[in-house]
Amino acid sequence: MAHKPVGDGIVRSTSTTSAQTAAQAHKTDTLRVVSVGADSFVAIGTNPTAANTNYYVPSGGTATISLGGPQSNRVVGVSTSGTTTIIDFPEGTGSPFAAGDAVTLTANKSYYDFSHKIVTSVNSTAGVSGYYSTRIVVDNDYGVGYAHTALADTNWAELRGSFKVAALTSTGSGTIYAQQVQVSGDA
Repeated sequence: MAHKPVGDGIVRSTSTTSAQTAAQAHKTDTLRVVSVGADSFVAIGTNPTAANTNYYVPSGGTATISLGGPQSNRVVGVSTSGTTTIIDFPEGTGSPFAAGDAVTLTANKSYYDFSHKIVTSVNSTAGVSGYYSTRIVVDNDYGVGYAHTALADTNWAELRGSFKVAALTSTGSGTIYAQQVQVSGDA
């Protein structure tokens, strides 16, 4: 079985208390996890807490864990409404996200960027204000005094699902190393 690394790896020291990594942009369907120095229990999700009932990776062992398919879409509009942000996708594409999903926005104008915010609603009604299921609301507050130029045709922006990894050990300190990978070949 061959692995192709995608993006940067994650390093997380572990102890008997669950600890989360920073948010990771979801880019592949597989996370490879290596546990060093202690048996580890790993949880993956929006804001996971690892427990000794989660995925077990023995000390010195390696696991490949399915993340499910990555979700992303081009963004054609960003606007604010109080403490939330409204994201518009191109007409006809729909939203790959559901309420409760964590998302990260990356744009060629960094003042649009945000990381690991929760989708609060998806416009799934037919034709409300012409948006046909292409508008979502995200729990992102750009803050007081936020001002930027409109998202122009020359701007590029992408909304992508994101996740965190949490780990703990039952015996003390250790480290997990995790990285998204593409897998090919037979096991």
